[in-house]
Amino acid sequence: MLKRIKVNQLRVGMYLHELCGSWLEHPFWRTSFLIASDKELARIRKSGVREAWIDTAQGRDVDPEAAPAALDKQASDKETDKELARIGVSAVLPERCSMAEEMQRAASICNNTRDAVATLFTQARMGRALDAADAMPLVEDIAASVFRNPGTLISLARLKVSDDYTYMHSVAVCALMIALSRQLGLDEMQTRDAGMAGLLHDVGKMYIPNEILNKPGRLTDEEFEIVKRHPAEGHRMLLEGHGVGEIALDVCLHHHEKMDGTGYPHRLLAEDISLYARMGAVCDVYDAITSNRAYKRGWDPAESLRKMTEWCKGHFDEAIFHAFVRSLGIYPVGSLVRLQSGRIGVVVEQSQASLLAPVVLVFYSTQLSARFEPARVDLSDHASADGIASREDPNKWKFADLDSLWMNSGKVPA
Repeated sequence: MLKRIKVNQLRVGMYLHELCGSWLEHPFWRTSFLIASDKELARIRKSGVREAWIDTAQGRDVDPEAAPAALDKQASDKETDKELARIGVSAVLPERCSMAEEMQRAASICNNTRDAVATLFTQARMGRALDAADAMPLVEDIAASVFRNPGTLISLARLKVSDDYTYMHSVAVCALMIALSRQLGLDEMQTRDAGMAGLLHDVGKMYIPNEILNKPGRLTDEEFEIVKRHPAEGHRMLLEGHGVGEIALDVCLHHHEKMDGTGYPHRLLAEDISLYARMGAVCDVYDAITSNRAYKRGWDPAESLRKMTEWCKGHFDEAIFHAFVRSLGIYPVGSLVRLQSGRIGVVVEQSQASLLAPVVLVFYSTQLSARFEPARVDLSDHASADGIASREDPNKWKFADLDSLWMNSGKVPA
């Protein structure tokens, strides 16, 4: 039985199922484990996390006198819901189809929208006024895929090559904005507008020379000043266009603003940054740091979320960021993880039951130092005794076929 208790009720011998609160800010990448020592207990209590889920079927129960404080698993995650309530939205998880069902459709949408965005942006650079009506079918196609299974298109869009980075980045941020909008409970029109904003947010990069955009080393101060012009350039281009809404204009101009007032171009303070610009800031950074560029390899998705957690205070709206994590999962599709059993696998699907228990395609034994026939493991299945022990660095393991493993995971029998 799963119970939610105060951290000060934890005891050695309890089986920790999940820590509550800011999911990535505690000291344990093992998310489910038996508390075996006072040292582990002390680390949990010092982390700042206030509540935890325990599994009494696998470890010690709460002391009888403390039992009334424990909650059953039907209770919702109140902490983040309260944070989201201050911006007037609620957390919603849409019904989804499987990643395997969506993969072929999402791949086709990625290819088609990349080419269409390239044409749209190139024409804008050549002086043709951008028409939102030309972009709306692209947003609708991306939204349809995200509604069916958000992880599929978002993960595929992460696999960019340098020549089409700006165009695929626009597709990816559109998809991320739509997924986040759904998670926040925004209505259909707001979600569509957020998607349009994501698609058009970086159109101003058409005015930055490619030798600066793709420079393999550190930018000079002069070059960075040129890069910092792209929000204003994009905003000007959109103003000269037709049918571009206020939300897209706002996100284009303000997606590099930060909550502490150190962003650009206007160094806005938190109270002056709109909901959509706050969303755009999170989505833009996540796709940028998970993508391969000419000058760096992208970070693993789970590592990227961990890094963003470190930057969150001052940079992002924390409630928006927490909702973003919910929309992707703590271990997004493509994350390399080690299970408690010693097997290594790649996350291929999120679970509706728990952010901490995705579907993993396991293919390597650390005990035998050898690969084996890939197998799907649904960690949310009560029959599974396994769980994620840690994330793993893909650069350390150098599995050359990691991306193809998760992309073709639907062909592996469940």
